[in-house]
Amino acid sequence: MPTQPRVLVIRGGAIGDFILTLPVMRLLRDMIADSHIEVLGYPAIAELARAAGLADSIRSLEHRTIAPLFAKTAPIDEALAGHLRSFNLIVSFLYDPDGHFRASLERIGVKTLIECSPLVKPDGPHASRQLARGLEKIALFLEDEHLLRAHFPHSPLNHPRIAIHVGSGSEKKNWPLDRWQQVADSLGPKEVIFITGEAEAERGIHPAGRDTWHALPLPELAARLATCTAFLGHDSGISHLAAACGVPSLLLFGPTDPAIWAPPQPWVHVLRNPTQELPHLSVDQVKLAATQVVANS
Repeated sequence: MPTQPRVLVIRGGAIGDFILTLPVMRLLRDMIADSHIEVLGYPAIAELARAAGLADSIRSLEHRTIAPLFAKTAPIDEALAGHLRSFNLIVSFLYDPDGHFRASLERIGVKTLIECSPLVKPDGPHASRQLARGLEKIALFLEDEHLLRAHFPHSPLNHPRIAIHVGSGSEKKNWPLDRWQQVADSLGPKEVIFITGEAEAERGIHPAGRDTWHALPLPELAARLATCTAFLGHDSGISHLAAACGVPSLLLFGPTDPAIWAPPQPWVHVLRNPTQELPHLSVDQVKLAATQVVANS
């Protein structure tokens, strides 16, 4: 009886980086029939792959036995070595400029390693397509059916529920909180919820007068976002999560290129000032765009 194919995907990075890799995982899931897929990453983020049905198991990239894989001659835990040898295919998105990780896997007898560069070029196609290029070595090609779809089921409530994520990983990508509050007030008697995390708390961003989803585990946040009828945000990992949940979205972009970094799904709308400076976007501009997204959701 043939054994089940085993695939390991190694992916670190922040929330947005990980979600940009979900189309690659879907490609693997679709093209390697009946495979067991494990993700080696940061568990709080990697659990999204399991929630999306794209991973069967999760292992922590921060476990103490992993570090020696990045050293030139360090002894490698035999249980870990045996586990890694059990995979028919390992797909790594790790940055390994010195080749130490590859050499370690070769040393312990890993069958097939495909290295996919985690570096996204500013003059290339969409980030997800760039991340998938490494799989072309084994004749796996990312198609629109993997890229332009939701990865979580969208199950909106029977009344308007709008989520606004007021932060991102960089101050340069953030529109001022008081302007978001003005936009929220303009949406009328609809349920409007603000999303915040530890980054917003550290910056003293505390939306007042509205329900707030704060620092939720990502699978729980995905489940809640899936109930929303619209989402407003920036260039952030949470915006990628909302798009992956199928939620019609308006995203404000500043210095980053939306052609590369915006969620690629057709229900995502980007608003960007010609100056590429977020403060130059007026409240009226965002109100108008938000109203159109909400009305069409």
